[in-house]
Amino acid sequence: MKNPYLFSYLPFFTIMLFSLTFGVYTVGFSLSVFREIGLYNGLLEFLTDTQLRLFLLTIYSLFYFMVFSALKLIAATIHETAMLFFYKAKPITDAPVDHAADDRGGKLIYFIGALVSAFAIQSIYWLLIVFLTVTFVYFVYSTYMLHHQLPFSAIIGIIFFEFIVWALLLSAVVYILLRLYNGIAASIPGVEKDQLPIGS
Repeated sequence: MKNPYLFSYLPFFTIMLFSLTFGVYTVGFSLSVFREIGLYNGLLEFLTDTQLRLFLLTIYSLFYFMVFSALKLIAATIHETAMLFFYKAKPITDAPVDHAADDRGGKLIYFIGALVSAFAIQSIYWLLIVFLTVTFVYFVYSTYMLHHQLPFSAIIGIIFFEFIVWALLLSAVVYILLRLYNGIAASIPGVEKDQLPIGS
């Protein structure tokens, strides 16, 4: 019998790969910004170009690693909360369900997506497209695998619950960021109040 935890290392490597690909892009973007504002030459007085890139890559990769880890934890919490509310019916089939196999499939989807992101490293748009596409495919796969355990009505309830919670969280984050942007922009001399995205 194979060890059901054979693929347990995949989430760590998946997050590492996504963190590196997003980090590499951010390093290139940051260096281009540094050159435009005249900061790049000043940094080269203290660091070589290779050292600067490595330092920035380390910082950005660590940042993205924390972001993706937090997203994974939040997603798992939301899904388990949805299961808490809707997992009330008995399994619709008496056949045993291989939960380990279902979990391996989801981990492989994200791992393959992380590998694909290495080919989209030059564009933030393609990186986001790859990540969002993999997330959608994983959502469809995990939702489909629930048909072994739950009736169709419960699956629909889980989908709506997760969609509403994610929509509320993302809306709150966007609103907070806009408010912070308004506060910072309003404190800068020469910025008119009617030029801000939302009224403060």
